[in-house]
Amino acid sequence: MCDCHPAPDRSALDRRSLLRLGAGVVTVGALTTVEPATAAGKDKVIKKVFRGEFTDPATADWHYLPFTVPKGVNKIHVEYDYTPTDTGIGISYNVIDIGIFDSSGNGLGNAEGFRGWSGGARREFKIRTGRATPGYIAGPLTPGEWHILLGPYLINPPGTPYKVVVSMHLGPQGEDFVPEPALQAVTGTGPGWYRGDLHLHTVHSDGKRNQPQLLKAARDAGLDFIGSSDHNTSSATYVWGRHVPDDFLVINGEEVTTRSGHWLAMGLPPMTWIDWRYRAEDDELGRFTDRVHELGGVAIVAHPYNPVPSIRWGHGYDYAGMDAIEAWNGPWTGDDQTTVNTWHNQLVAGEYIPIVGNSDSHTESQTVGLAQSVYRMETLSTAAVLEAIKGGHAWIAESSGVDLTFTATLGDDVAECGDHLGAAPEDLVQVRLSASGVAGSFARVMGASGVLGFGVADDDGAVTIEMTVPAGTTPFVRAEIGRPKGDVVSPVEGTPIDKMAALTNPIFLS
Repeated sequence: MCDCHPAPDRSALDRRSLLRLGAGVVTVGALTTVEPATAAGKDKVIKKVFRGEFTDPATADWHYLPFTVPKGVNKIHVEYDYTPTDTGIGISYNVIDIGIFDSSGNGLGNAEGFRGWSGGARREFKIRTGRATPGYIAGPLTPGEWHILLGPYLINPPGTPYKVVVSMHLGPQGEDFVPEPALQAVTGTGPGWYRGDLHLHTVHSDGKRNQPQLLKAARDAGLDFIGSSDHNTSSATYVWGRHVPDDFLVINGEEVTTRSGHWLAMGLPPMTWIDWRYRAEDDELGRFTDRVHELGGVAIVAHPYNPVPSIRWGHGYDYAGMDAIEAWNGPWTGDDQTTVNTWHNQLVAGEYIPIVGNSDSHTESQTVGLAQSVYRMETLSTAAVLEAIKGGHAWIAESSGVDLTFTATLGDDVAECGDHLGAAPEDLVQVRLSASGVAGSFARVMGASGVLGFGVADDDGAVTIEMTVPAGTTPFVRAEIGRPKGDVVSPVEGTPIDKMAALTNPIFLS
């Protein structure tokens, strides 16, 4: 989810409560007046002021304010203000997001011109040759026409006026910016199961943690790697190498927050930006998922059944062009269950896209690693993570305290999550699920026909299910472990899970 539009006091909100309150896509046309650029005497500052208002819920999604950068500018400082409508229940309407493009252009997909985005997370930013506000890209301040990008969001009458002040400081150029991206493999690692959380936010978008703080939270959660997935900006990937220890992996990426749903572009080369300025009806999604694939990355649908229209997936539930589905996002709730239910139905219909789980953590109150995915990999590297995602060689847990083994065996052949066993229709396959750290839970093995086997965790939090299934009538098996609202009576299909503890990708038997 996106915590980018809080109430004016910027206090941390409960993530799920925020989403359920609504964050629809409404934008309006701007009536803008421009004050002439003025020089500020001895300080050698040129200022340009834009004033306007958004009042109509039917405005365009994006508005561009042009300004000319002359030669000799060594700092651009942008300040802006607007009047959000505080509902008093932790959500604001009449919000205006902000970003900037340089003289290379601002057309759709123009990565060369992109210089940063902060959404509604901050009211000012600075760009210099050698450094920039988090969310923005340091580098040459090239002369020519630049553009402030405004994204009005949840505009409702009476709307809001806005004021944008662009200050261009002239003077000697500072030192050049030197990127320090993170390494994309951890040396000395071998085959095993590695834990990761690919959906996390820092101060480079609307997160409250800086990069070292997020790394500490990830290590405290027992993770081996994380994904860098700040909203709509690549700025964090320029500097992760300053912070990551040698035995930990950070995967470059971005949460692409379109007005018709969000997706994770993961495994990108460092300093790579993916555009988000389109809706489903623009038919542009495939252009950008193709770009991610060309760059060697993967595309993951984020929280597809979130109750908020602009955050819920609106690009089609065939998930065309996507490599995986984020079936478990943060603490387990009803929209996660809906995602799993529909995903299971697609499995039964013979359609399969692997699932993953992530925390989508923005603040300290949102636990990193709840949820997390455990991937089978040959080494701890970005390339191995991406292969595991695409192959479904993963299961999802509520924490590192949960461990799980799930296998299907035929003779000497053993298959795990995402594998194809290759059984013949007449074969009988041995299926085994063993888990620990799941006190108070029940477990069930599911197939196309429903529940195939079940068990209840003992007092030590361990559970084991062993069973034989006919491959001819069981195309796949998958497992889930969870806690009911009341006492465990019968962990069959009709018993709803209140809090999921673990969830697997399927093993295909035939």
